[in-house]
Amino acid sequence: MLQFRFHGRGGQGTVVATILLAKAFFKAGYYVQSFPLFGVERRGAPVEAYLRVDRKKILIRTNLYDPDHIIILDPTLVSSVDVTRGLKKGGWILLNSSDHPTNGGTFSGYGIAIVDATRIALKHGLGTRTHPIVNTAILGAFPRVFDIPPLETIIEAIYEEVPVKVEKNVEAAKEAYESVKFYKTPMGKEAG
Repeated sequence: MLQFRFHGRGGQGTVVATILLAKAFFKAGYYVQSFPLFGVERRGAPVEAYLRVDRKKILIRTNLYDPDHIIILDPTLVSSVDVTRGLKKGGWILLNSSDHPTNGGTFSGYGIAIVDATRIALKHGLGTRTHPIVNTAILGAFPRVFDIPPLETIIEAIYEEVPVKVEKNVEAAKEAYESVKFYKTPMGKEAG
């Protein structure tokens, strides 16, 4: 079983991202669980959402405490939330960022991949300048980093579930897939 924890802020589409990803994994033949954890339910408040995937039935029904990998939709959370809490050593961090992550101590021992999901969302008119909706860009980057599910199943889920700007969301996902940069492997070697 693989467990993923998503960190974002209210209004970025963090919970919707895990739902769309669960549908994409289901289409690819996986069993899935997707659920959110809300604190204060307001735009801009920190949000966590979780995804479990496996090729066999998932019988566990608890919160997710030790994720294999994490996905960070808002890079400002790195300095205000313990985003690596419980993250297994050797796990990957997929980070929405325009630049190389500079907090090497926090991310030591983990693989780091970045995609500028904010720039991509703004380019495709997803959300507003002050509140870009970055979820479909992050979804596009996901299979590039984790090799599952196929990008095609993510695109199918977007077509079936996203009610507005469907083509723009698909374009954002495709662009993000091609834009991922790998900066560090789990063993600490730079990946350029």
